[in-house]
Amino acid sequence: MVESQPKFFIPDSINGVNFDVAAQIKMVWEVIKAPLIVPLLNLAVYISLAMALMLFMERVYMGIVIILVKLFWKKPHQRYKFEPLQDDEELGNSNYPVVLVQIPMFNEKEVYKVSIGAACNLSWPVDRLVIQVLDDSTDPTIKQMVEMECNRWASKGINIVYQIRETRGGYKAGALKEGLKRNYVKHCEYVAIFDADFRPEPDFLRRSIPFLVGNPDIALVQARWRFVNSDECLLTRMQEMSLDYHFTVEQEVGSATHAFFGFNGTAGIWRIAAINEAGGWKDRTTVEDMDLAVRASLRGWKFLYLGDLQAKSELPSTLRAFRFQQHRWSCGPANLFRKMVMEIVRNKKVKFWKKVYVIYSFFFVRKIIAHMVTFFFYCVVIPLTILVPEVHVPIWGAVYIPSVITILNSVGTPRSIHLLFYWILFENVMSLHRTKATFIGLLEYGRANEWVVTEKLGDSVNNNNKNKSGDAAKKNNAIKATPKKTRSKFVERSVS
Repeated sequence: MVESQPKFFIPDSINGVNFDVAAQIKMVWEVIKAPLIVPLLNLAVYISLAMALMLFMERVYMGIVIILVKLFWKKPHQRYKFEPLQDDEELGNSNYPVVLVQIPMFNEKEVYKVSIGAACNLSWPVDRLVIQVLDDSTDPTIKQMVEMECNRWASKGINIVYQIRETRGGYKAGALKEGLKRNYVKHCEYVAIFDADFRPEPDFLRRSIPFLVGNPDIALVQARWRFVNSDECLLTRMQEMSLDYHFTVEQEVGSATHAFFGFNGTAGIWRIAAINEAGGWKDRTTVEDMDLAVRASLRGWKFLYLGDLQAKSELPSTLRAFRFQQHRWSCGPANLFRKMVMEIVRNKKVKFWKKVYVIYSFFFVRKIIAHMVTFFFYCVVIPLTILVPEVHVPIWGAVYIPSVITILNSVGTPRSIHLLFYWILFENVMSLHRTKATFIGLLEYGRANEWVVTEKLGDSVNNNNKNKSGDAAKKNNAIKATPKKTRSKFVERSVS
Protein backbone atom coordinates (compact mmCIF):
# COMPACT_ATOMS: atom_id res chain seq x y z
CA MET A 1 0.00 0.00 0.00
CA VAL A 2 1.47 3.30 -1.08
CA GLU A 3 1.70 5.89 1.65
CA SER A 4 0.40 9.28 0.73
CA GLN A 5 2.80 12.17 0.97
CA PRO A 6 2.02 14.69 3.69
CA LYS A 7 0.60 17.96 2.48
CA PHE A 8 1.55 21.36 3.87
CA PHE A 9 -0.72 24.33 3.64
CA ILE A 10 0.62 27.87 3.94
CA PRO A 11 -2.19 30.18 4.92
CA ASP A 12 -2.64 33.45 3.05
CA SER A 13 -3.23 35.22 6.32
CA ILE A 14 -3.08 34.74 10.07
CA ASN A 15 -5.59 36.56 12.24
CA GLY A 16 -6.54 38.65 9.24
CA VAL A 17 -2.95 39.70 8.34
CA ASN A 18 -2.19 39.25 4.62
CA PHE A 19 1.11 37.53 3.75
CA ASP A 20 1.25 38.29 0.01
CA VAL A 21 4.92 39.37 0.04
CA ALA A 22 4.99 40.52 -3.58
CA ALA A 23 1.97 42.71 -3.07
CA GLN A 24 3.47 44.16 0.09
CA ILE A 25 6.73 45.02 -1.68
CA LYS A 26 4.84 46.57 -4.59
CA MET A 27 2.78 48.69 -2.23
CA VAL A 28 5.88 49.94 -0.38
CA TRP A 29 7.58 50.67 -3.70
CA GLU A 30 4.64 52.76 -4.92
CA VAL A 31 4.53 54.66 -1.64
CA ILE A 32 8.22 55.66 -1.60
CA LYS A 33 8.86 55.93 -5.35
CA ALA A 34 7.46 59.40 -6.03
CA PRO A 35 8.67 61.26 -2.92
CA LEU A 36 12.03 59.48 -2.48
CA ILE A 37 13.24 57.21 -5.29
CA VAL A 38 12.53 59.51 -8.23
CA PRO A 39 14.24 62.63 -6.75
CA LEU A 40 17.29 60.62 -5.64
CA LEU A 41 17.59 58.90 -9.01
CA ASN A 42 17.19 62.22 -10.83
CA LEU A 43 20.00 63.65 -8.70
CA ALA A 44 22.15 60.62 -9.49
CA VAL A 45 21.47 61.13 -13.20
CA TYR A 46 22.51 64.81 -13.06
CA ILE A 47 25.71 64.00 -11.15
CA SER A 48 26.54 61.13 -13.51
CA LEU A 49 25.92 63.29 -16.58
CA ALA A 50 28.24 65.94 -15.17
CA MET A 51 30.98 63.34 -14.63
CA ALA A 52 30.39 61.86 -18.09
CA LEU A 53 30.72 65.33 -19.65
CA MET A 54 33.98 65.90 -17.78
CA LEU A 55 35.39 62.63 -19.07
CA PHE A 56 34.03 63.28 -22.57
CA MET A 57 35.60 66.75 -22.80
CA GLU A 58 38.90 65.38 -21.48
CA ARG A 59 38.97 62.64 -24.13
CA VAL A 60 38.00 65.05 -26.93
CA TYR A 61 40.63 67.55 -25.76
CA MET A 62 43.34 64.88 -25.79
CA GLY A 63 42.12 63.65 -29.18
CA ILE A 64 42.44 67.12 -30.67
CA VAL A 65 45.87 67.66 -29.14
CA ILE A 66 47.21 64.32 -30.32
CA ILE A 67 46.08 65.10 -33.88
CA LEU A 68 47.87 68.45 -33.72
CA VAL A 69 50.95 66.76 -32.28
CA LYS A 70 51.06 64.19 -35.06
CA LEU A 71 50.44 66.72 -37.83
CA PHE A 72 52.22 69.89 -36.76
CA TRP A 73 54.38 69.35 -33.67
CA LYS A 74 58.08 68.92 -34.22
CA LYS A 75 59.66 65.58 -33.40
CA PRO A 76 61.40 65.29 -30.00
CA HIS A 77 64.88 65.49 -31.54
CA GLN A 78 63.78 68.76 -33.21
CA ARG A 79 62.17 70.29 -30.12
CA TYR A 80 65.09 69.43 -27.87
CA LYS A 81 68.83 69.46 -28.31
CA PHE A 82 69.90 66.01 -29.44
CA GLU A 83 73.40 64.98 -30.47
CA PRO A 84 74.21 61.25 -30.67
CA LEU A 85 77.09 60.19 -28.46
CA GLN A 86 80.06 58.80 -30.38
CA ASP A 87 83.41 57.32 -29.56
CA ASP A 88 86.33 59.74 -29.37
CA GLU A 89 89.80 58.51 -30.34
CA GLU A 90 91.54 60.87 -27.92
CA LEU A 91 89.07 60.86 -25.01
CA GLY A 92 88.01 57.24 -25.42
CA ASN A 93 84.77 56.54 -23.59
CA SER A 94 85.01 59.51 -21.23
CA ASN A 95 82.47 61.49 -23.27
CA TYR A 96 79.86 58.89 -22.33
CA PRO A 97 78.13 59.55 -18.99
CA VAL A 98 78.13 56.77 -16.42
CA VAL A 99 74.70 55.10 -16.37
CA LEU A 100 73.25 52.93 -13.62
CA VAL A 101 70.72 50.26 -14.62
CA GLN A 102 68.48 49.07 -11.78
CA ILE A 103 66.45 45.86 -12.05
CA PRO A 104 64.20 45.36 -8.99
CA MET A 105 63.12 41.74 -8.47
CA PHE A 106 60.95 39.69 -6.17
CA ASN A 107 60.84 35.91 -6.71
CA GLU A 108 61.08 36.37 -10.49
CA LYS A 109 61.85 32.75 -11.33
CA GLU A 110 60.39 32.85 -14.83
CA VAL A 111 61.87 36.12 -16.14
CA TYR A 112 65.10 36.93 -14.31
CA LYS A 113 67.35 35.58 -17.07
CA VAL A 114 65.60 37.58 -19.77
CA SER A 115 65.75 40.89 -17.93
CA ILE A 116 69.36 40.51 -16.79
CA GLY A 117 70.41 39.39 -20.26
CA ALA A 118 68.69 42.36 -21.92
CA ALA A 119 70.40 44.81 -19.54
CA CYS A 120 73.80 43.24 -20.06
CA ASN A 121 73.39 43.44 -23.84
CA LEU A 122 72.77 47.18 -23.86
CA SER A 123 75.00 48.96 -26.38
CA TRP A 124 77.02 51.17 -24.03
CA PRO A 125 80.71 51.23 -23.07
CA VAL A 126 81.26 48.58 -20.44
CA ASP A 127 83.33 50.85 -18.24
CA ARG A 128 80.52 53.48 -18.25
CA LEU A 129 77.71 51.12 -17.26
CA VAL A 130 76.76 49.73 -13.85
CA ILE A 131 74.01 47.10 -13.66
CA GLN A 132 72.41 46.63 -10.27
CA VAL A 133 70.09 43.68 -9.62
CA LEU A 134 68.00 44.54 -6.56
CA ASP A 135 66.71 41.20 -5.39
CA ASP A 136 64.10 41.15 -2.61
CA SER A 137 63.25 37.49 -3.17
CA THR A 138 62.10 35.45 -0.20
CA ASP A 139 62.76 32.08 -1.85
CA PRO A 140 66.40 31.00 -1.17
CA THR A 141 66.48 28.85 -4.31
CA ILE A 142 65.44 31.74 -6.54
CA LYS A 143 67.94 34.07 -4.85
CA GLN A 144 70.70 31.58 -5.56
CA MET A 145 69.63 31.28 -9.22
CA VAL A 146 69.60 35.06 -9.69
CA GLU A 147 72.99 35.45 -8.04
CA MET A 148 74.48 32.74 -10.23
CA GLU A 149 73.15 34.50 -13.34
CA CYS A 150 74.74 37.76 -12.20
CA ASN A 151 78.04 36.00 -11.58
CA ARG A 152 77.87 34.43 -15.03
CA TRP A 153 77.60 37.83 -16.70
CA ALA A 154 80.24 39.31 -14.39
CA SER A 155 82.67 36.62 -15.56
CA LYS A 156 82.17 38.00 -19.10
CA GLY A 157 83.41 41.42 -18.02
CA ILE A 158 80.03 43.06 -17.37
CA ASN A 159 79.93 45.42 -14.38
CA ILE A 160 76.93 43.82 -12.68
CA VAL A 161 76.23 43.74 -8.93
CA TYR A 162 73.82 41.45 -7.10
CA GLN A 163 72.25 43.46 -4.26
CA ILE A 164 69.99 42.16 -1.47
CA ARG A 165 68.43 43.68 1.66
CA GLU A 166 67.70 42.31 5.09
CA THR A 167 64.02 43.35 4.91
CA ARG A 168 61.57 44.42 2.18
CA GLY A 169 60.86 47.79 3.79
CA GLY A 170 59.29 50.14 1.26
CA TYR A 171 58.94 47.34 -1.30
CA LYS A 172 60.10 48.50 -4.75
CA ALA A 173 60.63 52.12 -3.66
CA GLY A 174 62.73 50.91 -0.74
CA ALA A 175 64.87 48.74 -3.00
CA LEU A 176 65.49 51.54 -5.51
CA LYS A 177 66.28 54.00 -2.74
CA GLU A 178 68.68 51.58 -1.08
CA GLY A 179 70.40 50.93 -4.40
CA LEU A 180 71.18 54.60 -4.92
CA LYS A 181 72.91 54.78 -1.55
CA ARG A 182 75.69 52.37 -2.52
CA ASN A 183 79.14 53.90 -2.84
CA TYR A 184 79.85 52.26 -6.19
CA VAL A 185 77.02 54.24 -7.86
CA LYS A 186 77.95 57.68 -6.53
CA HIS A 187 79.66 58.58 -9.81
CA CYS A 188 76.60 57.66 -11.92
CA GLU A 189 74.70 60.55 -13.53
CA TYR A 190 71.62 58.72 -14.78
CA VAL A 191 69.64 55.67 -13.75
CA ALA A 192 67.60 53.46 -16.08
CA ILE A 193 64.92 51.36 -14.38
CA PHE A 194 63.55 48.12 -15.80
CA ASP A 195 61.13 45.78 -14.05
CA ALA A 196 62.01 42.11 -14.14
CA ASP A 197 59.84 41.33 -17.20
CA PHE A 198 61.16 44.19 -19.35
CA ARG A 199 63.48 43.65 -22.28
CA PRO A 200 65.01 46.87 -23.65
CA GLU A 201 66.57 46.83 -27.11
CA PRO A 202 70.39 47.14 -27.26
CA ASP A 203 70.21 50.75 -28.55
CA PHE A 204 67.86 51.89 -25.74
CA LEU A 205 70.46 54.05 -23.96
CA ARG A 206 71.96 55.49 -27.14
CA ARG A 207 68.53 56.77 -28.23
CA SER A 208 67.52 58.25 -24.86
CA ILE A 209 70.59 59.45 -22.93
CA PRO A 210 71.49 62.22 -25.46
CA PHE A 211 68.21 64.01 -24.58
CA LEU A 212 69.29 64.16 -20.94
CA VAL A 213 72.85 65.16 -21.79
CA GLY A 214 71.83 67.99 -24.10
CA ASN A 215 68.91 69.33 -22.05
CA PRO A 216 69.77 69.90 -18.37
CA ASP A 217 66.15 70.75 -17.50
CA ILE A 218 64.88 67.29 -18.46
CA ALA A 219 64.65 64.89 -15.52
CA LEU A 220 63.02 61.87 -17.13
CA VAL A 221 62.85 60.15 -20.51
CA GLN A 222 60.02 57.60 -20.66
CA ALA A 223 59.78 54.86 -23.28
CA ARG A 224 56.69 53.06 -24.51
CA TRP A 225 55.74 49.54 -23.46
CA ARG A 226 55.21 46.75 -25.97
CA PHE A 227 53.74 43.42 -24.96
CA VAL A 228 55.15 40.03 -25.88
CA ASN A 229 52.00 38.14 -24.83
CA SER A 230 49.22 40.47 -26.02
CA ASP A 231 47.77 37.73 -28.25
CA GLU A 232 47.72 35.10 -25.51
CA CYS A 233 44.04 35.49 -24.61
CA LEU A 234 41.13 37.92 -24.64
CA LEU A 235 42.18 39.29 -21.24
CA THR A 236 45.57 40.40 -22.56
CA ARG A 237 43.98 41.89 -25.70
CA MET A 238 41.70 44.04 -23.52
CA GLN A 239 44.64 45.23 -21.44
CA GLU A 240 46.60 46.06 -24.58
CA MET A 241 43.77 48.33 -25.79
CA SER A 242 43.66 50.33 -22.55
CA LEU A 243 47.45 50.61 -22.19
CA ASP A 244 48.03 51.51 -25.83
CA TYR A 245 45.62 54.43 -25.44
CA HIS A 246 47.50 55.49 -22.33
CA PHE A 247 50.85 55.54 -24.14
CA THR A 248 49.67 56.72 -27.55
CA VAL A 249 47.50 59.57 -26.28
CA GLU A 250 47.78 60.38 -22.56
CA GLN A 251 51.57 60.23 -22.26
CA GLU A 252 52.13 61.92 -25.61
CA VAL A 253 49.75 64.78 -24.78
CA GLY A 254 51.30 65.36 -21.35
CA SER A 255 54.80 65.39 -22.80
CA ALA A 256 53.99 67.72 -25.70
CA THR A 257 51.85 70.27 -23.83
CA HIS A 258 53.16 70.51 -20.27
CA ALA A 259 56.33 68.36 -20.32
CA PHE A 260 54.69 66.36 -17.52
CA PHE A 261 53.22 62.89 -17.22
CA GLY A 262 53.24 60.10 -14.70
CA PHE A 263 56.36 57.96 -14.67
CA ASN A 264 55.33 54.40 -15.48
CA GLY A 265 57.75 52.89 -12.97
CA THR A 266 59.86 51.13 -15.58
CA ALA A 267 61.40 51.59 -19.04
CA GLY A 268 62.45 55.11 -18.10
CA ILE A 269 65.72 56.96 -17.45
CA TRP A 270 66.04 59.48 -14.62
CA ARG A 271 68.60 62.15 -13.94
CA ILE A 272 69.82 61.15 -10.48
CA ALA A 273 70.22 64.80 -9.46
CA ALA A 274 66.48 65.30 -10.12
CA ILE A 275 65.58 62.31 -7.96
CA ASN A 276 67.65 63.67 -5.10
CA GLU A 277 66.28 67.20 -5.44
CA ALA A 278 62.71 65.86 -5.41
CA GLY A 279 63.33 64.09 -2.11
CA GLY A 280 64.19 60.61 -3.38
CA TRP A 281 61.99 57.54 -3.47
CA LYS A 282 59.13 57.39 -0.96
CA ASP A 283 56.90 54.49 -0.02
CA ARG A 284 53.91 56.45 1.32
CA THR A 285 51.70 55.12 -1.51
CA THR A 286 51.70 52.10 -3.82
CA VAL A 287 52.52 54.35 -6.80
CA GLU A 288 56.01 55.45 -5.80
CA ASP A 289 56.80 56.16 -9.47
CA MET A 290 53.96 58.66 -9.85
CA ASP A 291 54.79 60.18 -6.47
CA LEU A 292 58.37 60.90 -7.56
CA ALA A 293 57.20 62.29 -10.92
CA VAL A 294 54.79 64.76 -9.32
CA ARG A 295 57.36 65.95 -6.76
CA ALA A 296 60.02 66.42 -9.44
CA SER A 297 57.57 68.32 -11.63
CA LEU A 298 56.72 70.67 -8.77
CA ARG A 299 60.40 71.58 -8.62
CA GLY A 300 60.44 72.67 -12.25
CA TRP A 301 61.84 69.56 -13.91
CA LYS A 302 60.56 68.55 -17.37
CA PHE A 303 59.72 65.09 -18.68
CA LEU A 304 60.02 63.71 -22.21
CA TYR A 305 58.06 60.80 -23.66
CA LEU A 306 59.51 58.97 -26.66
CA GLY A 307 56.78 56.96 -28.37
CA ASP A 308 59.17 55.37 -30.86
CA LEU A 309 61.48 54.14 -28.10
CA GLN A 310 59.99 50.86 -26.97
CA ALA A 311 60.66 48.12 -24.44
CA LYS A 312 59.07 44.70 -24.50
CA SER A 313 57.20 43.54 -21.41
CA GLU A 314 54.57 41.08 -20.23
CA LEU A 315 50.88 41.59 -19.44
CA PRO A 316 49.18 39.76 -16.54
CA SER A 317 47.60 36.70 -18.11
CA THR A 318 45.47 35.61 -15.14
CA LEU A 319 42.46 37.43 -13.74
CA ARG A 320 43.82 37.19 -10.20
CA ALA A 321 47.09 38.92 -11.13
CA PHE A 322 45.25 41.55 -13.14
CA ARG A 323 42.83 42.32 -10.26
CA PHE A 324 45.67 42.93 -7.82
CA GLN A 325 47.50 45.09 -10.34
CA GLN A 326 44.39 47.20 -11.04
CA HIS A 327 43.74 47.63 -7.32
CA ARG A 328 47.22 49.10 -6.90
CA TRP A 329 46.92 51.26 -10.03
CA SER A 330 43.52 52.64 -8.96
CA CYS A 331 44.05 52.97 -5.22
CA GLY A 332 47.56 54.45 -5.37
CA PRO A 333 46.83 57.53 -7.53
CA ALA A 334 43.72 58.38 -5.49
CA ASN A 335 45.74 58.11 -2.28
CA LEU A 336 48.53 60.23 -3.75
CA PHE A 337 45.98 62.85 -4.85
CA ARG A 338 44.68 63.03 -1.29
CA LYS A 339 48.20 63.61 0.04
CA MET A 340 49.52 66.04 -2.57
CA VAL A 341 46.62 68.18 -3.78
CA MET A 342 47.30 71.04 -1.36
CA GLU A 343 51.04 70.84 -1.99
CA ILE A 344 50.35 71.27 -5.70
CA VAL A 345 48.00 74.21 -5.05
CA ARG A 346 50.53 76.03 -2.84
CA ASN A 347 53.50 75.42 -5.13
CA LYS A 348 55.02 78.62 -6.55
CA LYS A 349 57.48 77.14 -9.05
CA VAL A 350 54.82 75.73 -11.38
CA LYS A 351 52.64 77.81 -13.69
CA PHE A 352 48.91 78.09 -13.02
CA TRP A 353 47.82 76.13 -16.08
CA LYS A 354 50.19 73.30 -15.28
CA LYS A 355 48.62 73.09 -11.81
CA VAL A 356 45.18 72.92 -13.42
CA TYR A 357 46.37 70.16 -15.72
CA VAL A 358 47.89 68.09 -12.92
CA ILE A 359 45.00 68.50 -10.45
CA TYR A 360 42.01 68.43 -12.78
CA SER A 361 43.06 66.46 -15.84
CA PHE A 362 45.82 64.16 -14.64
CA PHE A 363 44.41 63.27 -11.22
CA PHE A 364 40.73 64.16 -10.87
CA VAL A 365 39.32 63.18 -14.26
CA ARG A 366 41.60 60.30 -15.28
CA LYS A 367 42.33 58.72 -11.90
CA ILE A 368 39.00 59.29 -10.09
CA ILE A 369 36.11 60.35 -12.32
CA ALA A 370 36.94 57.86 -15.10
CA HIS A 371 36.44 54.90 -12.75
CA MET A 372 33.38 56.26 -10.95
CA VAL A 373 31.36 57.31 -13.98
CA THR A 374 31.84 53.91 -15.62
CA PHE A 375 30.47 52.12 -12.58
CA PHE A 376 27.82 54.48 -11.18
CA PHE A 377 26.35 55.77 -14.44
CA TYR A 378 26.61 52.89 -16.87
CA CYS A 379 26.35 49.99 -14.43
CA VAL A 380 23.99 51.34 -11.74
CA VAL A 381 22.06 54.50 -12.65
CA ILE A 382 21.03 53.67 -16.22
CA PRO A 383 19.83 50.14 -15.32
CA LEU A 384 17.81 51.58 -12.41
CA THR A 385 16.06 54.08 -14.69
CA ILE A 386 14.51 51.13 -16.50
CA LEU A 387 12.60 50.35 -13.30
CA VAL A 388 11.62 53.97 -12.82
CA PRO A 389 10.26 55.33 -16.13
CA GLU A 390 9.60 58.70 -14.49
CA VAL A 391 13.37 59.34 -14.59
CA HIS A 392 14.66 60.38 -17.99
CA VAL A 393 18.24 59.93 -19.21
CA PRO A 394 19.02 61.99 -22.33
CA ILE A 395 20.16 59.96 -25.29
CA TRP A 396 23.36 61.99 -25.61
CA GLY A 397 24.40 60.86 -22.14
CA ALA A 398 23.34 57.24 -22.50
CA VAL A 399 24.50 56.61 -26.07
CA TYR A 400 26.45 59.36 -27.81
CA ILE A 401 29.00 60.21 -25.11
CA PRO A 402 29.99 56.61 -24.26
CA SER A 403 30.14 55.79 -27.99
CA VAL A 404 32.56 58.64 -28.69
CA ILE A 405 34.70 57.76 -25.67
CA THR A 406 34.84 54.13 -26.80
CA ILE A 407 35.78 55.03 -30.38
CA LEU A 408 38.50 57.40 -29.18
CA ASN A 409 39.93 54.66 -27.00
CA SER A 410 40.37 52.43 -30.06
CA VAL A 411 42.87 54.76 -31.75
CA GLY A 412 45.74 53.30 -29.74
CA THR A 413 45.13 49.76 -31.00
CA PRO A 414 43.54 49.83 -34.48
CA ARG A 415 44.03 46.08 -34.91
CA SER A 416 41.59 45.43 -32.04
CA ILE A 417 38.80 47.75 -33.15
CA HIS A 418 36.56 44.71 -33.78
CA LEU A 419 36.87 43.88 -30.06
CA LEU A 420 35.36 47.15 -28.83
CA PHE A 421 32.14 45.45 -27.72
CA TYR A 422 34.11 43.05 -25.52
CA TRP A 423 36.27 45.91 -24.26
CA ILE A 424 33.12 47.76 -23.10
CA LEU A 425 31.94 44.70 -21.18
CA PHE A 426 35.42 44.19 -19.76
CA GLU A 427 35.71 47.79 -18.55
CA ASN A 428 32.24 47.70 -17.00
CA VAL A 429 33.04 44.50 -15.14
CA MET A 430 36.30 45.98 -13.81
CA SER A 431 34.70 49.33 -12.93
CA LEU A 432 33.37 48.11 -9.57
CA HIS A 433 36.80 46.85 -8.56
CA ARG A 434 38.49 50.09 -9.63
CA THR A 435 35.86 52.32 -8.02
CA LYS A 436 36.19 50.46 -4.74
CA ALA A 437 39.98 50.79 -4.89
CA THR A 438 39.66 54.52 -5.66
CA PHE A 439 37.52 55.09 -2.57
CA ILE A 440 39.96 53.06 -0.47
CA GLY A 441 42.75 55.34 -1.68
CA LEU A 442 40.81 58.57 -1.13
CA LEU A 443 39.79 57.54 2.37
CA GLU A 444 43.15 55.83 3.06
CA TYR A 445 41.30 52.86 4.45
CA GLY A 446 42.02 49.15 4.73
CA ARG A 447 44.09 47.98 1.78
CA ALA A 448 45.30 51.45 0.78
CA ASN A 449 48.97 50.45 1.16
CA GLU A 450 48.71 46.80 0.19
CA TRP A 451 51.35 45.69 -2.29
CA VAL A 452 51.03 42.44 -4.24
CA VAL A 453 53.70 41.68 -6.82
CA THR A 454 52.17 41.00 -10.24
CA GLU A 455 52.89 37.42 -11.24
CA LYS A 456 54.94 36.90 -14.38
CA LEU A 457 55.01 33.70 -16.40
CA GLY A 458 57.78 34.59 -18.83
CA ASP A 459 58.60 31.97 -21.43
CA SER A 460 56.23 29.50 -19.77
CA VAL A 461 53.39 31.33 -21.50
CA ASN A 462 54.28 29.63 -24.75
CA ASN A 463 55.09 26.11 -23.65
CA ASN A 464 53.29 23.12 -22.26
CA ASN A 465 54.45 23.77 -18.72
CA LYS A 466 52.42 26.93 -18.39
CA ASN A 467 50.13 25.64 -15.65
CA LYS A 468 52.96 24.25 -13.57
CA SER A 469 55.03 27.43 -13.90
CA GLY A 470 52.00 29.61 -13.29
CA ASP A 471 51.23 27.82 -10.03
CA ALA A 472 54.83 28.26 -8.90
CA ALA A 473 54.77 31.94 -9.80
CA LYS A 474 51.53 32.45 -7.90
CA LYS A 475 52.91 30.74 -4.84
CA ASN A 476 56.09 32.81 -4.90
CA ASN A 477 54.67 36.18 -5.87
CA ALA A 478 51.31 36.47 -4.13
CA ILE A 479 52.87 37.86 -0.93
CA LYS A 480 50.81 40.63 0.64
CA ALA A 481 51.88 43.53 2.78
CA THR A 482 49.88 42.27 5.75
CA PRO A 483 48.93 38.68 6.54
CA LYS A 484 45.25 37.83 6.22
CA LYS A 485 43.13 34.98 7.42
CA THR A 486 42.11 32.28 4.96
CA ARG A 487 38.85 33.15 3.26
CA SER A 488 36.48 31.40 0.93
CA LYS A 489 36.88 31.97 -2.81
CA PHE A 490 33.56 33.81 -2.93
CA VAL A 491 34.55 36.24 -0.18
CA GLU A 492 38.02 36.72 -1.73
CA ARG A 493 36.58 37.62 -5.11
CA SER A 494 34.07 39.97 -3.51
CA VAL A 495 36.62 42.03 -1.59
CA SER A 496 39.66 41.79 -3.91
